[in-house]
Amino acid sequence: MATTAPVTTGTQNISVLRTFFIACLGTALEYYDFLIYGLAAGLVFNQIFFPDSDPLYGTLYSFAAFGTGFLARPLGGLVIGHFGDIIGRRKMLVLTLTTMGLATLAIGFLPDYATIGAWAPILLVVLRLVQGFAAGGEWGGAALFGIENSPADRRGLWGSFTSMGIGLGTLLGGGVFALVSLAYDDQLVPFAWRIPFWVGGVLVIVGLVARLSMPQQEAVDIDDEGARRIPLVEAVKRSPRTILLGLGVSYGYNTIAYIGFTFFLSYLTGIGYGATESLAGQLVYSAVLFVAAPLFALLSDHIGRRAVMTIGGVAMAVFLYIYFPLVGVGSFVLAVVAFGITGLITGITQGPIPAFLGEQFPARVRYSGMSASYQVGAAIGGGTASFVASGLLILFDQNPLSVAAYGTFAMAVLVLCSLGLRETSRLSTSQINDPDGADATARE
Repeated sequence: MATTAPVTTGTQNISVLRTFFIACLGTALEYYDFLIYGLAAGLVFNQIFFPDSDPLYGTLYSFAAFGTGFLARPLGGLVIGHFGDIIGRRKMLVLTLTTMGLATLAIGFLPDYATIGAWAPILLVVLRLVQGFAAGGEWGGAALFGIENSPADRRGLWGSFTSMGIGLGTLLGGGVFALVSLAYDDQLVPFAWRIPFWVGGVLVIVGLVARLSMPQQEAVDIDDEGARRIPLVEAVKRSPRTILLGLGVSYGYNTIAYIGFTFFLSYLTGIGYGATESLAGQLVYSAVLFVAAPLFALLSDHIGRRAVMTIGGVAMAVFLYIYFPLVGVGSFVLAVVAFGITGLITGITQGPIPAFLGEQFPARVRYSGMSASYQVGAAIGGGTASFVASGLLILFDQNPLSVAAYGTFAMAVLVLCSLGLRETSRLSTSQINDPDGADATARE
Protein backbone atom coordinates (compact mmCIF):
# COMPACT_ATOMS: atom_id res chain seq x y z
CA MET A 1 0.00 0.00 0.00
CA ALA A 2 1.24 3.49 -0.76
CA THR A 3 2.19 5.75 2.10
CA THR A 4 1.11 9.34 1.89
CA ALA A 5 2.08 12.39 3.88
CA PRO A 6 -0.90 14.40 5.03
CA VAL A 7 -2.45 16.83 2.60
CA THR A 8 -4.70 19.72 3.42
CA THR A 9 -8.28 18.57 3.76
CA GLY A 10 -10.11 21.47 5.29
CA THR A 11 -8.98 20.85 8.85
CA GLN A 12 -6.29 23.50 8.94
CA ASN A 13 -7.40 26.78 10.44
CA ILE A 14 -6.84 29.07 7.46
CA SER A 15 -9.05 32.14 7.33
CA VAL A 16 -11.38 32.80 4.44
CA LEU A 17 -9.68 36.15 3.78
CA ARG A 18 -6.24 34.58 3.57
CA THR A 19 -7.51 31.81 1.33
CA PHE A 20 -9.22 34.36 -0.90
CA PHE A 21 -6.02 36.39 -1.16
CA ILE A 22 -3.90 33.38 -2.11
CA ALA A 23 -6.37 31.74 -4.52
CA CYS A 24 -8.14 34.76 -6.01
CA LEU A 25 -5.46 37.43 -6.24
CA GLY A 26 -2.75 35.04 -7.38
CA THR A 27 -4.98 33.75 -10.16
CA ALA A 28 -6.06 37.31 -11.00
CA LEU A 29 -2.45 38.30 -11.60
CA GLU A 30 -1.87 35.21 -13.75
CA TYR A 31 -4.91 35.93 -15.90
CA TYR A 32 -4.08 39.63 -16.04
CA ASP A 33 -0.83 38.63 -17.71
CA PHE A 34 -2.61 36.15 -19.97
CA LEU A 35 -5.23 38.72 -21.01
CA ILE A 36 -3.04 41.72 -21.79
CA TYR A 37 -1.23 39.61 -24.35
CA GLY A 38 -4.54 39.01 -26.11
CA LEU A 39 -5.36 42.73 -26.06
CA ALA A 40 -1.92 43.64 -27.38
CA ALA A 41 -2.23 40.98 -30.09
CA GLY A 42 -5.41 42.62 -31.34
CA LEU A 43 -4.16 46.20 -31.07
CA VAL A 44 -0.43 46.54 -31.73
CA PHE A 45 1.48 43.29 -32.21
CA ASN A 46 0.69 43.24 -35.95
CA GLN A 47 2.74 46.45 -36.22
CA ILE A 48 5.45 45.63 -33.67
CA PHE A 49 6.28 42.03 -34.53
CA PHE A 50 4.79 41.43 -38.00
CA PRO A 51 5.21 44.78 -39.81
CA ASP A 52 6.12 43.32 -43.20
CA SER A 53 2.72 41.63 -43.48
CA ASP A 54 -0.54 43.02 -44.75
CA PRO A 55 -2.27 44.46 -41.63
CA LEU A 56 -4.98 41.82 -41.75
CA TYR A 57 -2.46 39.01 -41.98
CA GLY A 58 -0.36 40.64 -39.29
CA THR A 59 -3.37 40.53 -36.97
CA LEU A 60 -3.96 36.90 -37.94
CA TYR A 61 -0.36 36.03 -37.10
CA SER A 62 -0.69 37.87 -33.78
CA PHE A 63 -3.73 35.83 -32.84
CA ALA A 64 -2.02 32.65 -34.00
CA ALA A 65 0.77 33.44 -31.53
CA PHE A 66 -1.93 34.09 -28.91
CA GLY A 67 -3.34 30.62 -29.61
CA THR A 68 -0.03 28.93 -28.90
CA GLY A 69 -0.65 29.66 -25.24
CA PHE A 70 -3.58 27.25 -25.34
CA LEU A 71 -1.36 24.55 -26.84
CA ALA A 72 0.93 24.78 -23.83
CA ARG A 73 -1.81 24.83 -21.20
CA PRO A 74 -2.53 21.07 -21.18
CA LEU A 75 1.19 20.35 -20.87
CA GLY A 76 1.45 22.80 -17.99
CA GLY A 77 -1.55 21.23 -16.32
CA LEU A 78 -0.12 17.72 -16.66
CA VAL A 79 3.44 18.50 -15.56
CA ILE A 80 2.66 20.92 -12.75
CA GLY A 81 -0.32 18.84 -11.64
CA HIS A 82 1.95 15.80 -11.36
CA PHE A 83 4.45 17.56 -9.12
CA GLY A 84 1.65 19.26 -7.20
CA ASP A 85 0.42 15.81 -6.18
CA ILE A 86 3.94 14.52 -5.52
CA ILE A 87 5.74 17.34 -3.71
CA GLY A 88 2.92 19.66 -2.68
CA ARG A 89 0.65 22.47 -3.87
CA ARG A 90 2.60 25.42 -2.48
CA LYS A 91 5.79 24.89 -4.49
CA MET A 92 3.85 24.62 -7.73
CA LEU A 93 1.72 27.70 -7.09
CA VAL A 94 4.85 29.75 -6.39
CA LEU A 95 6.42 28.32 -9.56
CA THR A 96 3.45 29.14 -11.82
CA LEU A 97 3.16 32.71 -10.56
CA THR A 98 6.90 33.37 -10.85
CA THR A 99 7.08 31.86 -14.33
CA MET A 100 4.12 33.87 -15.59
CA GLY A 101 5.47 37.10 -14.12
CA LEU A 102 8.94 36.69 -15.62
CA ALA A 103 7.54 35.79 -19.05
CA THR A 104 5.22 38.81 -18.98
CA LEU A 105 8.03 41.15 -17.92
CA ALA A 106 10.24 39.75 -20.69
CA ILE A 107 7.57 40.46 -23.32
CA GLY A 108 7.52 44.07 -22.10
CA PHE A 109 11.27 44.34 -22.81
CA LEU A 110 11.25 42.32 -26.04
CA PRO A 111 12.93 44.12 -28.97
CA ASP A 112 10.69 44.69 -31.97
CA TYR A 113 10.99 43.38 -35.52
CA ALA A 114 12.82 46.49 -36.69
CA THR A 115 15.56 45.81 -34.13
CA ILE A 116 16.20 42.04 -34.31
CA GLY A 117 14.17 40.93 -37.33
CA ALA A 118 12.57 37.49 -37.36
CA TRP A 119 13.87 36.74 -33.86
CA ALA A 120 11.28 39.14 -32.47
CA PRO A 121 8.17 37.07 -33.38
CA ILE A 122 10.03 33.83 -32.59
CA LEU A 123 10.85 35.00 -29.07
CA LEU A 124 7.31 36.31 -28.70
CA VAL A 125 5.89 32.87 -29.44
CA VAL A 126 8.37 31.22 -27.05
CA LEU A 127 7.35 33.55 -24.24
CA ARG A 128 3.70 32.98 -25.05
CA LEU A 129 4.26 29.23 -24.72
CA VAL A 130 5.84 29.84 -21.32
CA GLN A 131 2.79 31.89 -20.29
CA GLY A 132 0.45 29.12 -21.40
CA PHE A 133 2.46 26.49 -19.54
CA ALA A 134 2.25 28.52 -16.33
CA ALA A 135 -1.47 29.24 -16.74
CA GLY A 136 -2.12 25.54 -17.29
CA GLY A 137 -0.71 24.65 -13.89
CA GLU A 138 -2.12 27.66 -12.06
CA TRP A 139 -5.86 27.04 -12.25
CA GLY A 140 -5.95 23.60 -10.68
CA GLY A 141 -3.57 24.42 -7.84
CA ALA A 142 -5.30 27.66 -6.87
CA ALA A 143 -8.72 26.01 -6.99
CA LEU A 144 -7.51 23.13 -4.83
CA PHE A 145 -6.09 25.47 -2.22
CA GLY A 146 -9.57 26.93 -1.76
CA ILE A 147 -11.37 23.59 -1.83
CA GLU A 148 -8.97 21.74 0.46
CA ASN A 149 -9.00 24.44 3.13
CA SER A 150 -12.73 25.17 3.15
CA PRO A 151 -15.43 24.15 5.62
CA ALA A 152 -17.14 20.97 4.44
CA ASP A 153 -20.32 22.80 3.47
CA ARG A 154 -18.59 25.66 1.63
CA ARG A 155 -16.30 23.92 -0.83
CA GLY A 156 -18.18 25.41 -3.77
CA LEU A 157 -17.86 28.96 -2.46
CA TRP A 158 -14.20 28.70 -1.46
CA GLY A 159 -13.35 26.95 -4.72
CA SER A 160 -14.93 29.84 -6.62
CA PHE A 161 -12.22 32.21 -5.36
CA THR A 162 -10.25 31.03 -8.39
CA SER A 163 -13.19 31.84 -10.66
CA MET A 164 -13.35 35.29 -9.11
CA GLY A 165 -9.65 35.65 -9.82
CA ILE A 166 -10.24 35.11 -13.53
CA GLY A 167 -12.88 37.84 -13.55
CA LEU A 168 -10.70 40.19 -11.50
CA GLY A 169 -7.70 39.55 -13.73
CA THR A 170 -9.62 40.40 -16.87
CA LEU A 171 -10.91 43.57 -15.20
CA LEU A 172 -7.40 44.61 -14.21
CA GLY A 173 -5.98 43.83 -17.64
CA GLY A 174 -8.70 45.64 -19.55
CA GLY A 175 -8.60 48.57 -17.15
CA VAL A 176 -4.83 49.05 -17.31
CA PHE A 177 -4.82 48.83 -21.10
CA ALA A 178 -7.69 51.31 -21.30
CA LEU A 179 -5.90 53.76 -18.97
CA VAL A 180 -2.64 53.51 -20.91
CA SER A 181 -4.48 53.97 -24.19
CA LEU A 182 -6.28 57.02 -22.79
CA ALA A 183 -3.09 58.52 -21.34
CA TYR A 184 -1.26 58.21 -24.65
CA ASP A 185 -4.21 59.24 -26.85
CA ASP A 186 -4.46 55.77 -28.40
CA GLN A 187 -0.79 55.97 -29.48
CA LEU A 188 0.26 52.59 -28.09
CA VAL A 189 3.07 52.21 -30.62
CA PRO A 190 6.04 52.26 -30.23
CA PHE A 191 6.34 52.48 -26.41
CA ALA A 192 3.10 52.62 -24.45
CA TRP A 193 2.04 49.01 -25.18
CA ARG A 194 4.92 47.84 -22.97
CA ILE A 195 3.60 49.49 -19.81
CA PRO A 196 0.84 46.91 -19.01
CA PHE A 197 3.44 44.13 -19.31
CA TRP A 198 5.81 45.90 -16.92
CA VAL A 199 2.95 46.48 -14.49
CA GLY A 200 2.04 42.79 -14.68
CA GLY A 201 5.59 41.72 -13.91
CA VAL A 202 5.76 43.98 -10.85
CA LEU A 203 2.30 42.99 -9.56
CA VAL A 204 3.38 39.37 -9.38
CA ILE A 205 5.43 40.32 -6.32
CA VAL A 206 2.14 40.93 -4.47
CA GLY A 207 0.94 37.42 -5.26
CA LEU A 208 4.28 35.88 -4.30
CA VAL A 209 4.15 37.48 -0.85
CA ALA A 210 0.82 35.73 -0.27
CA ARG A 211 1.84 32.37 -1.68
CA LEU A 212 5.11 32.19 0.19
CA SER A 213 3.05 32.46 3.37
CA MET A 214 1.02 29.38 2.47
CA PRO A 215 1.33 26.37 4.78
CA GLN A 216 3.58 23.60 3.59
CA GLN A 217 1.29 21.08 1.87
CA GLU A 218 3.70 18.32 1.09
CA ALA A 219 2.17 15.20 -0.42
CA VAL A 220 5.00 12.79 -1.15
CA ASP A 221 3.67 9.37 -2.06
CA ILE A 222 5.84 6.26 -2.24
CA ASP A 223 4.71 2.80 -3.22
CA ASP A 224 5.70 -0.49 -1.61
CA GLU A 225 8.95 -0.70 -3.58
CA GLY A 226 9.90 2.87 -2.65
CA ALA A 227 9.26 4.24 -6.13
CA ARG A 228 7.36 7.41 -6.76
CA ARG A 229 3.96 6.87 -8.32
CA ILE A 230 2.57 8.78 -11.32
CA PRO A 231 -0.70 10.41 -10.18
CA LEU A 232 -2.08 11.02 -13.68
CA VAL A 233 -1.61 7.38 -14.68
CA GLU A 234 -3.33 6.35 -11.47
CA ALA A 235 -6.20 8.77 -12.15
CA VAL A 236 -6.64 7.57 -15.74
CA LYS A 237 -6.62 3.91 -14.71
CA ARG A 238 -9.00 4.53 -11.84
CA SER A 239 -11.41 7.03 -13.41
CA PRO A 240 -11.10 7.32 -17.22
CA ARG A 241 -14.81 8.10 -17.50
CA THR A 242 -14.54 10.88 -14.93
CA ILE A 243 -11.63 12.50 -16.79
CA LEU A 244 -13.51 12.39 -20.11
CA LEU A 245 -16.69 13.81 -18.60
CA GLY A 246 -14.69 16.53 -16.85
CA LEU A 247 -13.06 17.33 -20.19
CA GLY A 248 -16.53 17.73 -21.70
CA VAL A 249 -17.61 20.10 -18.92
CA SER A 250 -14.47 22.17 -19.44
CA TYR A 251 -14.92 22.17 -23.22
CA GLY A 252 -18.46 23.47 -22.94
CA TYR A 253 -17.65 26.14 -20.38
CA ASN A 254 -14.49 27.41 -22.08
CA THR A 255 -16.16 27.50 -25.49
CA ILE A 256 -18.89 29.82 -24.29
CA ALA A 257 -16.53 31.83 -22.05
CA TYR A 258 -14.17 32.67 -24.90
CA ILE A 259 -17.01 33.34 -27.29
CA GLY A 260 -18.29 35.78 -24.67
CA PHE A 261 -14.95 37.40 -23.99
CA THR A 262 -13.17 37.45 -27.37
CA PHE A 263 -15.61 36.79 -30.19
CA PHE A 264 -18.36 39.07 -28.88
CA LEU A 265 -15.81 41.90 -28.77
CA SER A 266 -14.86 41.54 -32.43
CA TYR A 267 -18.49 40.93 -33.39
CA LEU A 268 -19.56 44.27 -31.91
CA THR A 269 -16.87 46.22 -33.75
CA GLY A 270 -17.81 44.36 -36.91
CA ILE A 271 -21.43 45.56 -36.77
CA GLY A 272 -20.56 49.18 -36.14
CA TYR A 273 -19.81 49.67 -32.45
CA GLY A 274 -16.68 51.61 -31.53
CA ALA A 275 -13.67 50.01 -29.87
CA THR A 276 -14.28 51.98 -26.67
CA GLU A 277 -17.92 50.86 -26.56
CA SER A 278 -16.91 47.25 -27.09
CA LEU A 279 -14.26 47.44 -24.38
CA ALA A 280 -16.78 48.99 -21.99
CA GLY A 281 -19.10 46.06 -22.63
CA GLN A 282 -16.29 43.63 -21.86
CA LEU A 283 -15.47 45.39 -18.60
CA VAL A 284 -19.12 45.10 -17.56
CA TYR A 285 -19.04 41.41 -18.52
CA SER A 286 -15.98 40.82 -16.30
CA ALA A 287 -17.37 42.81 -13.36
CA VAL A 288 -20.67 40.93 -13.35
CA LEU A 289 -18.83 37.61 -13.73
CA PHE A 290 -16.67 38.45 -10.71
CA VAL A 291 -19.79 38.90 -8.55
CA ALA A 292 -21.92 36.13 -10.04
CA ALA A 293 -19.40 33.27 -9.78
CA PRO A 294 -19.28 33.04 -5.95
CA LEU A 295 -23.04 33.50 -5.63
CA PHE A 296 -23.80 30.53 -7.85
CA ALA A 297 -20.98 28.51 -6.30
CA LEU A 298 -22.64 29.09 -2.94
CA LEU A 299 -25.96 28.03 -4.46
CA SER A 300 -24.30 24.80 -5.59
CA ASP A 301 -23.34 24.15 -1.95
CA HIS A 302 -27.06 24.17 -1.15
CA ILE A 303 -28.81 22.56 -4.13
CA GLY A 304 -25.96 20.58 -5.73
CA ARG A 305 -23.32 21.11 -8.41
CA ARG A 306 -25.13 19.27 -11.19
CA ALA A 307 -28.32 21.28 -10.74
CA VAL A 308 -26.51 24.63 -10.99
CA MET A 309 -24.42 23.52 -13.96
CA THR A 310 -27.55 22.36 -15.76
CA ILE A 311 -29.35 25.64 -15.05
CA GLY A 312 -26.38 27.60 -16.38
CA GLY A 313 -26.02 25.51 -19.53
CA VAL A 314 -29.70 25.73 -20.44
CA ALA A 315 -29.88 29.47 -19.64
CA MET A 316 -26.89 30.25 -21.86
CA ALA A 317 -28.20 28.14 -24.73
CA VAL A 318 -31.45 30.12 -24.65
CA PHE A 319 -29.84 33.54 -24.17
CA LEU A 320 -27.56 33.18 -27.18
CA TYR A 321 -30.63 33.53 -29.40
CA ILE A 322 -31.50 36.75 -27.55
CA TYR A 323 -28.02 38.27 -27.40
CA PHE A 324 -27.51 38.80 -31.13
CA PRO A 325 -30.85 40.57 -31.79
CA LEU A 326 -30.23 42.67 -28.66
CA VAL A 327 -26.85 44.01 -29.78
CA GLY A 328 -28.09 44.19 -33.36
CA VAL A 329 -30.33 47.13 -32.44
CA GLY A 330 -27.24 49.34 -32.35
CA SER A 331 -27.88 50.79 -28.89
CA PHE A 332 -24.85 51.09 -26.63
CA VAL A 333 -27.05 50.74 -23.54
CA LEU A 334 -28.62 47.52 -24.83
CA ALA A 335 -25.17 46.20 -25.74
CA VAL A 336 -23.94 46.81 -22.20
CA VAL A 337 -27.04 45.09 -20.83
CA ALA A 338 -26.39 42.14 -23.15
CA PHE A 339 -22.80 41.85 -21.92
CA GLY A 340 -23.95 42.11 -18.31
CA ILE A 341 -26.43 39.27 -18.78
CA THR A 342 -23.77 37.21 -20.54
CA GLY A 343 -21.45 37.67 -17.55
CA LEU A 344 -24.23 36.72 -15.15
CA ILE A 345 -25.11 33.51 -16.96
CA THR A 346 -21.46 32.59 -17.52
CA GLY A 347 -20.99 32.92 -13.76
CA ILE A 348 -23.63 30.23 -13.17
CA THR A 349 -21.32 27.59 -14.62
CA GLN A 350 -17.97 29.19 -13.81
CA GLY A 351 -18.65 29.41 -10.08
CA PRO A 352 -19.13 25.69 -9.27
CA ILE A 353 -16.61 24.26 -11.77
CA PRO A 354 -13.51 24.28 -9.50
CA ALA A 355 -15.24 22.37 -6.70
CA PHE A 356 -17.25 20.17 -9.06
CA LEU A 357 -14.19 18.92 -10.96
CA GLY A 358 -11.87 18.84 -7.95
CA GLU A 359 -14.32 16.75 -5.91
CA GLN A 360 -14.35 14.04 -8.57
CA PHE A 361 -10.85 12.90 -7.56
CA PRO A 362 -9.25 11.77 -4.28
CA ALA A 363 -6.58 14.08 -2.86
CA ARG A 364 -3.62 11.92 -3.90
CA VAL A 365 -4.36 12.37 -7.65
CA ARG A 366 -6.56 15.47 -7.54
CA TYR A 367 -4.20 18.06 -8.98
CA SER A 368 -3.27 15.79 -11.90
CA GLY A 369 -6.76 14.50 -12.68
CA MET A 370 -8.44 17.87 -12.35
CA SER A 371 -5.81 19.71 -14.41
CA ALA A 372 -5.84 17.10 -17.15
CA SER A 373 -9.63 17.30 -17.54
CA TYR A 374 -9.88 21.07 -17.36
CA GLN A 375 -6.85 22.14 -19.40
CA VAL A 376 -7.38 19.73 -22.30
CA GLY A 377 -11.01 20.85 -22.45
CA ALA A 378 -9.91 24.49 -22.28
CA ALA A 379 -7.50 24.00 -25.16
CA ILE A 380 -10.11 22.30 -27.35
CA GLY A 381 -12.95 24.68 -26.45
CA GLY A 382 -11.36 28.01 -25.56
CA GLY A 383 -8.52 27.71 -28.03
CA THR A 384 -10.84 27.26 -31.00
CA ALA A 385 -13.99 29.13 -29.93
CA SER A 386 -13.38 32.49 -31.61
CA PHE A 387 -11.93 30.88 -34.73
CA VAL A 388 -14.91 28.55 -35.14
CA ALA A 389 -17.42 31.32 -34.42
CA SER A 390 -15.77 33.63 -36.96
CA GLY A 391 -15.67 30.84 -39.51
CA LEU A 392 -19.38 30.14 -39.02
CA LEU A 393 -20.19 33.79 -39.67
CA ILE A 394 -18.29 33.63 -42.95
CA LEU A 395 -19.79 30.29 -43.94
CA PHE A 396 -23.37 31.36 -43.19
CA ASP A 397 -23.21 34.82 -44.72
CA GLN A 398 -22.84 36.76 -41.44
CA ASN A 399 -25.86 35.05 -39.85
CA PRO A 400 -25.16 35.07 -36.07
CA LEU A 401 -27.68 32.29 -35.47
CA SER A 402 -24.96 29.91 -36.66
CA VAL A 403 -22.84 31.01 -33.69
CA ALA A 404 -25.82 30.62 -31.37
CA ALA A 405 -26.27 27.08 -32.65
CA TYR A 406 -22.60 26.31 -32.00
CA GLY A 407 -22.90 27.70 -28.49
CA THR A 408 -26.00 25.58 -27.92
CA PHE A 409 -24.04 22.49 -28.93
CA ALA A 410 -21.29 23.37 -26.44
CA MET A 411 -23.88 23.88 -23.69
CA ALA A 412 -25.47 20.53 -24.48
CA VAL A 413 -22.07 18.88 -24.02
CA LEU A 414 -21.61 20.70 -20.71
CA VAL A 415 -25.04 19.70 -19.38
CA LEU A 416 -24.81 16.05 -20.42
CA CYS A 417 -21.29 15.64 -19.03
CA SER A 418 -22.28 17.39 -15.79
CA LEU A 419 -25.18 14.99 -15.33
CA GLY A 420 -22.81 12.08 -15.97
CA LEU A 421 -20.50 13.06 -13.12
CA ARG A 422 -21.29 12.16 -9.53
CA GLU A 423 -22.99 14.73 -7.29
CA THR A 424 -20.41 15.74 -4.72
CA SER A 425 -21.79 18.70 -2.79
CA ARG A 426 -23.07 16.57 0.10
CA LEU A 427 -20.05 14.29 0.38
CA SER A 428 -17.62 14.57 3.26
CA THR A 429 -13.90 14.96 2.66
CA SER A 430 -13.33 11.33 3.62
CA GLN A 431 -15.96 10.16 1.13
CA ILE A 432 -14.36 12.19 -1.65
CA ASN A 433 -10.93 10.81 -0.83
CA ASP A 434 -12.36 7.26 -0.79
CA PRO A 435 -14.53 7.24 -3.93
CA ASP A 436 -14.89 3.47 -3.97
CA GLY A 437 -16.38 3.46 -0.52
CA ALA A 438 -18.57 6.49 -1.30
CA ASP A 439 -19.77 5.22 -4.64
CA ALA A 440 -22.93 3.69 -3.33
CA THR A 441 -24.12 6.96 -1.88
CA ALA A 442 -22.50 9.41 -4.26
CA ARG A 443 -24.53 8.83 -7.38
CA GLU A 444 -28.10 10.04 -7.63
